[in-house]
Amino acid sequence: MKSASPRILTINGGSSSIKFALFEAGESLKRILEGSIERIGLPESSLRVKSLNPADSFSRSVKAPDHTVAVEVLMDWIEERGDHEVLAAVGHRVVHGGPKYSEPQVITAKMITELHRLSPFDPEHMPEEILLTEAFHRRFPDLPQVACFDTAFHHDLPRVAQLLPIPRSYEAQGVRRYGFHGLSYAFLMEELARVAGAEAAQGRIILAHLGNGASLAAVRDGKPVDTSMSFTPTAGVLMSTRSGDLDPGLIWYLTRTENMSAKQFNEMVNFQSGLLGVSETSSDMRDLLEREAQDVRAAEAIALFCYQIKKWIGGFAAALGGLDTLVFSGGIGENAPVIRARICAGLGFLGIEIEDQQNTENEGVISTTPGRVAVRVMHTDEEQMIAKTVCGVLGLG
Repeated sequence: MKSASPRILTINGGSSSIKFALFEAGESLKRILEGSIERIGLPESSLRVKSLNPADSFSRSVKAPDHTVAVEVLMDWIEERGDHEVLAAVGHRVVHGGPKYSEPQVITAKMITELHRLSPFDPEHMPEEILLTEAFHRRFPDLPQVACFDTAFHHDLPRVAQLLPIPRSYEAQGVRRYGFHGLSYAFLMEELARVAGAEAAQGRIILAHLGNGASLAAVRDGKPVDTSMSFTPTAGVLMSTRSGDLDPGLIWYLTRTENMSAKQFNEMVNFQSGLLGVSETSSDMRDLLEREAQDVRAAEAIALFCYQIKKWIGGFAAALGGLDTLVFSGGIGENAPVIRARICAGLGFLGIEIEDQQNTENEGVISTTPGRVAVRVMHTDEEQMIAKTVCGVLGLG
């Protein structure tokens, strides 16, 4: 396979999946294909690919009992296509950069050692992400790899937004508020400048990334002011299966009454809580919306989700000293008009007013003309951001 332009592979490793995309670098980035290996660790794992060429799109069952096997399946497929011959680099989404990494960097042996040290910061994601970089290095040792840190966007939060109210000695160990979804927020800020102009991107902005993972970020003068997630991605608003913020006294209570271990508590707040925990039926907002009229648990899960996000918007508006733009993004934020409407209901005192038809049709701007706040629906693209970042680090394109 020959290509006039170098190609960049992006990798986004999750706890049970590996998402990837292939881009051609040139005057502008061109997405050639995207895909995923889903349900890693389960019998019915699958490799799915969606290509610009429909003939190259497919879905097939694969054996992927763990990430080690799954990444071998992916690399075998890359070699079958011949893409390895024209790959210029691989860009990895790395969830946590800790206090040290605030910029994307070429992955080195020294960095891998440091990332292993950071693994306890996010044990649900970091070990698999490190494994993926090591696997690619073994198979393609001369291929540059770039780490794109999801915490980097928030690295320079104001000091007051970084601090945790615990003994100061822990800060020396890197225990502070970090924030996540940074690749998404970086993309949205660039996109906002493109569609609304530089002046809008320098205003008082709240970005709401609402998907399986959900968070909000407050931005002023193009710089992050605060964010809902904290030391780990479990904090903030409730999510599909994550609890969001909890009373820390709950840990001691469950230790005494349920004999719950720290590991069991971590499992509960990350995989058994949120929309799933409150509804007891599903972590998917689409399912809950279908059931809410007949199932009070589904209705309460949705109401709690909207209520918490409404509170964060109000709090961030106070931190920003007002609000000029509110952006909805992510799977729920982009595709659930009824959720956007419920979140915005009652926020007229902030200048947030939306137009029903524009909202129902998922238009780019859903705010009313007289509204003081521009309310936007924007598609986020973390893979595009990773590929663009890799081009910047390596001077491609």
